[in-house]
Amino acid sequence: MIFKKKKLERKVLITKDVVESILSYCQMKHPNEGILILKGKSKQGEIKVDGLVIPPFSYTGPTFAGFPHSFLPFDMSYVGIVHSHPSGSADPSVEDLHNFFGLVSLIVKSPYKDDCIFAWDSGGNSVPLSIVEES
Repeated sequence: MIFKKKKLERKVLITKDVVESILSYCQMKHPNEGILILKGKSKQGEIKVDGLVIPPFSYTGPTFAGFPHSFLPFDMSYVGIVHSHPSGSADPSVEDLHNFFGLVSLIVKSPYKDDCIFAWDSGGNSVPLSIVEES
């Protein structure tokens, strides 16, 4: 091959205040799933999450959460979504993978603590996640 593309190893860096907001939102939505859009920047596989958006017209229940993508305003800072799994499993479902949005999907399992957040790529592979201070 003339042009060999190096596979980027993704990793997620998320600020502590965004983590606290996510956990609070998930606790508030329990026993239903909650869903939020992740805002940030991505460079050379490093995804920095520093903000959240509540998606317009989102719908949730005990085993599902989603939103119509057509109502989202165009914004290049969307890097993925986060949603909760009240059942206590952090593994992405087939439905989660079929409705993948952005570069990364975070899943927060009950009981919604710092160590209950997991990152996944569109293939269902685990992505390293680190909680960082403000940058």
